[in-house]
Amino acid sequence: MSVADLRDRIQIEKNNLDTMKINHAISPLEDTSKICKTRRDIALMITILAEKEKQN
Repeated sequence: MSVADLRDRIQIEKNNLDTMKINHAISPLEDTSKICKTRRDIALMITILAEKEKQN
C-alpha cells in the first residue's frame, strides 16, 4: 500500500468509527467489540504510515 492509500484508508476507518459510536449511542450495537477492533486497526495503520514516511 502506498502512503496516499494508507492516508485514505485511515480517514475512511475514522469516519466508520465515528458512525459506529453515534449508532451505539442511539441504540446499542450487537457487537460492541467492533469499536475496539476498529480503533486498533486505525492505530496499526497510523503506525505503518509513520514507518513508511520515515523510510522516505
